[in-house]
Amino acid sequence: MALTFRGSALVAALALAAVGVGGSPAVAATTIDPESVASLSIHKFQHPETPTGLPSDGTEIDPSALTGLTALGGVGFTATQVPGIDLTTNAGWSSAAELTVDTAASAVAGLPGLSGVTAADGQLTFSDLPLGLYYVEETLTPAGARAAAPFLVTLPLTDPVTSGEWLYDVHVYPKNVITTAGKTVTDAGTKVGDVVTWTITGDIPVGGRTDAYRVVDPLDSRLEHVSTTATLTNGTTLTEGVHYTSALDVATNTVTVDFTAAGLDVLAANEGAQVQVIIETTVLEAGEIENIASIFPNQPSIDEGNPVVTPPAVTKFGAMTAQKVNSEGQVLSGAQFQVFTSLENARTRTQPVALGGVSTWTSAQDGLLTISGLGYSNIVDNVVIDDPADWVQYYLVEVVAPSGYELLAEPIAFTVTSDDTTVDLTIENTEANGGFELPMTGAQGVTTIIAAGVLLLVGAAALSIRSRRSSRADR
Repeated sequence: MALTFRGSALVAALALAAVGVGGSPAVAATTIDPESVASLSIHKFQHPETPTGLPSDGTEIDPSALTGLTALGGVGFTATQVPGIDLTTNAGWSSAAELTVDTAASAVAGLPGLSGVTAADGQLTFSDLPLGLYYVEETLTPAGARAAAPFLVTLPLTDPVTSGEWLYDVHVYPKNVITTAGKTVTDAGTKVGDVVTWTITGDIPVGGRTDAYRVVDPLDSRLEHVSTTATLTNGTTLTEGVHYTSALDVATNTVTVDFTAAGLDVLAANEGAQVQVIIETTVLEAGEIENIASIFPNQPSIDEGNPVVTPPAVTKFGAMTAQKVNSEGQVLSGAQFQVFTSLENARTRTQPVALGGVSTWTSAQDGLLTISGLGYSNIVDNVVIDDPADWVQYYLVEVVAPSGYELLAEPIAFTVTSDDTTVDLTIENTEANGGFELPMTGAQGVTTIIAAGVLLLVGAAALSIRSRRSSRADR
């Protein structure tokens, strides 16, 4: 085997090349043509979750056998010929067999090499190469990836199909282990002033202990940091100060979690799990608050500023503005309202919502009142709710009516979908007693009735007196 990926010597390649040593001279088919040139084709893919079982012998693999693998474009490689190795001679193959990847790296240090970047299909080909031994190194790594190990390749190498010819066009398939990252937010039932929880998850690099692992989360200025904890998704417990450190940069409101040597050992022992960083924050004001974190799965990603970035998670807090009017559209001030999160609480006026210590809102001289800081109705835990029938409902209850007007008879349901002060509700109050006047003592109607009653009594008395006088006259 002429390809080495982890520092093994080129013993197999030497054995295949030394045809005729100690025996009859090599025939033309097994003799390297010193006038030939070679090519090296690199096919870059993401490391699959399960081994493919495909050969890695320098031949080109049928593209149909690569279905399901993810090609990686934009990955940089440099191929540098190791000096002093003449593969047209048996002595040259013996010298190559004595090298390792590390000694070859020292031999090529400072020498110019050929560099290139893989195309969208993951392929990069170095053509017209002089025959020899090449040190190949990945120089530009995808975000969140661990670079493939440097390797040595002989050009040419013995054709593994015929075992009696030389393969001048060599194909290699190094793979990257890509770290993926995710982020969620838990904000159901929250409002401004409450704590929302951000959860960051990141893959643990496979293929050996990583040399560093860092999680960075720049928090929005409308969030106040409360706490940070780290654990693994398989339940493995991590201890701050032992397995990781956590720091808050107050100037930038940025949280940084770094794993210690002991923590990296734990990661290496739990490759199938994910790192999970949980950050609790208090929401300081309304608005649409987005949060994105970065994961650096190794030291090169830290040094090069090349992290894997989480998808954004967002929490939204908005406002509801209402205007109080009478039946003629005239604005009404002095109406007082409370907000409830359930119809039952609204009807019993228990557990009103409080925002910044305020639980009652009063309509101003222009009849307006704005209640700001309620969670959006159409997005919960970063999940958009498409059907309005499933949106979160709030309930507005009038607790004090404007002077001369009736209270609202029942709660008003409303939703929150923005943070502006556009009037969402126009609330009309009915005049007291529906606008009808009740008779009251001292009112004109009562006085008239009493006066009429007095006149009737006086008239009755006069008739009675006249009747008595007539009776006496008849006697």
